Amino acid sequence: MEFDVLIVGGGPAGLSAAIRLRQLAIEAGNENFTVCLVEKGSEFGAHTLSGAVIETRALDELIPDWKEKGAPLNVPAIEDRVYMLGSATKATKLMDSIIPESMHNKGNYIVSLGNVVRWLAQQAEELEVMMFPGFAAADILYNDDGSVKGILTGDMGVAASGDAKASFEAGYELLAKYTIFAEGSRGHLGKRLISRFSLDKYSDPQHYGIGLKELWEVPPEQHEQGVVMHGSGWPLSDTGSTGGWWLYFDENNQVSFGLIVDLSYSNPYMSPFDELQRLKLHPLIRNILEGGKRLSYGARALTKGGFNSLPRLTFPGGVLVGDEAGFLNPAKIKGTHTSMKSGMLAAEAIYEAVVAERQHDEVLDYTLKYKHSWLYEDNHAARNFAPAIHRMGTWMGGAFNFIEQTLLAGKMPLTIHDNQKDYAQLERADHAYQPDYPKPDGKLVFDKLSSVFISNTNHTEDQPSHLKLTDPTVPISINLPLYAEPARLYCPAGVYEVVKDAEGAKFVINAQNCVHCKTCDIKDPSQNITWVAPEGGGGPNYPNM
Repeated sequence: MEFDVLIVGGGPAGLSAAIRLRQLAIEAGNENFTVCLVEKGSEFGAHTLSGAVIETRALDELIPDWKEKGAPLNVPAIEDRVYMLGSATKATKLMDSIIPESMHNKGNYIVSLGNVVRWLAQQAEELEVMMFPGFAAADILYNDDGSVKGILTGDMGVAASGDAKASFEAGYELLAKYTIFAEGSRGHLGKRLISRFSLDKYSDPQHYGIGLKELWEVPPEQHEQGVVMHGSGWPLSDTGSTGGWWLYFDENNQVSFGLIVDLSYSNPYMSPFDELQRLKLHPLIRNILEGGKRLSYGARALTKGGFNSLPRLTFPGGVLVGDEAGFLNPAKIKGTHTSMKSGMLAAEAIYEAVVAERQHDEVLDYTLKYKHSWLYEDNHAARNFAPAIHRMGTWMGGAFNFIEQTLLAGKMPLTIHDNQKDYAQLERADHAYQPDYPKPDGKLVFDKLSSVFISNTNHTEDQPSHLKLTDPTVPISINLPLYAEPARLYCPAGVYEVVKDAEGAKFVINAQNCVHCKTCDIKDPSQNITWVAPEGGGGPNYPNM
């Protein structure tokens, strides 16, 4: 199947690119301009996970009448509260005057990003974008000259043995003049493209975090619609890790609660999932959630290296957009408006190339449009935020960021670089502190398996594992003695286990549990795990997340 433009990934970046392409075509009377979008989730929004408080700048440009069209942005942010947790019982609320300007949310909206994505998908459908949810992009197709000519979707109905089942259906070759890759953080095709075309040759190493989220319904007397809370310190400070938590009061007495852990952490015994659970025992959080009902759970990696870690955005036949490249603004803790704008800029550059009867070349105009846009200014102003925290710690890094973001408006006359790779930061297990995590009580503190259950995660049984080990012996022979095999702890879904029996230790992969967070692909200290797309439609199905 051939198209003018093919888009891989139906998140904010991919959908914004699709909408902008069709808008340009319709405005020019070019109704036959074809745009195809493939999404591995069973439906649009099924795999979307974010806090989320969003800035509407990109949405205002893309769909100016979004309010009239019923976009699900119903809760304006009315108050910011930022806390430093000093211990399991202490909390200090920071004065507004010392909170970096970038973290003020007046004019922003508390949303379910999954619902925003579902709404964007409706707008794209109305513009006659060809939409294919439930189809996973499995491989990249190249022309003889090495340029990208499209993708191959995954075969359906393949048994774990590799044999075709009765339900077998071969994948499709989807070809296009240009392909936009918008898979989100650590996209498995984007990872290959970055390596093949050396797109990261002149940038700092990319950095990531894992975001874990729970959606709660709380008693009305504990709910303050429109309030935005952020914090850092305990419990991550116990293990010397960095990151922060959020708690957003959405509509219908619902609360979005979650934790971001920087994947540059060093303690192999640190478990992001269990840090989220014990954070709820702090009186500040407990007093909001206690007596409520947990509705959903999920986890996802986020690309947080920022401006300094951006790879080259273009290569022959295609471009990277959104979290695939890493446009998140860490100073604002926001990436939706930046992802959307990157998709729009890519769409404008590619549309011009197609109209000029070009195909499969490198669309350098995308980079030029980026450098002359507010998105570049947004990214550049926040370039030091994450490196300062990583290199100086929470307190000193926070003070630096206050000076840069509030007093100097992002114009510090120096750039801090963080050149250490996340996976290389783990210390040896025999030198590490082992946290004492709380036992599940089924009320505030939960286990991984019951959490995965409410993420509605499912994969077709009897299919090849989508979690590939380069060397199957590494987990037991190297990672276990050196790092206590951290996969069993950093995975937020109980995918990896070390099982010991009379024959010794075995590394078990429960791929059925995978919520597609990609943390294993990022953090494995031996870089021995590769995440690839499972059969289309598999994975979580997040409701209202």
